[in-house]
Amino acid sequence: MKDEEIIELYFKRNERAIEETDIKYGNYCETIAGNILWNNQDIEECLDDTYMKMWNRIPPTRPRILRAFIGKIVREIALNMYKASKTSKRGGGVVSQLLDELEECLPDNTTVEHVILENELAEIIRDFVRELNERDAYIFTSRYFYAQDISDIAIKFGMTKHNVTVILSRLRKKLQLRLAKEGYLAS
Repeated sequence: MKDEEIIELYFKRNERAIEETDIKYGNYCETIAGNILWNNQDIEECLDDTYMKMWNRIPPTRPRILRAFIGKIVREIALNMYKASKTSKRGGGVVSQLLDELEECLPDNTTVEHVILENELAEIIRDFVRELNERDAYIFTSRYFYAQDISDIAIKFGMTKHNVTVILSRLRKKLQLRLAKEGYLAS
């Protein structure tokens, strides 16, 4: 079923919308949640919460890109579940590791100013990723949005894990410079 048809089912409040969403995007959502949670019960709960949130957001929202819309929701829910669990044992601590890797690039989030400028920061990061070549953009978003393992990214591009690690390090440095240039970090 096409995305537009699925969205129309939501607008008609037809429960088949959830079923069609699961058929089309269930594996995609499960992968995102699995990369963060690493626990089948939590993944199932995350997917259930994702579909409920989709039901509550559509309408009034009419997503332009359904895949991105649901991907953002499942990621948000999975990260919240991870934070709530407060354990580094799940997923081998992958989320903590990802946040540690990006920590040097991101400004301190304890100030009121940061909260106010959060949307602007997100737009700068989106622009940064859009300006990357296709491979680098894929590697960056795979790691820091979808929480994919470095070895999986390496396989996708026929690289070594070391090559991917080096690319990610360079991209973080570029992002850090960009954020400093935009006034988000002291250089």
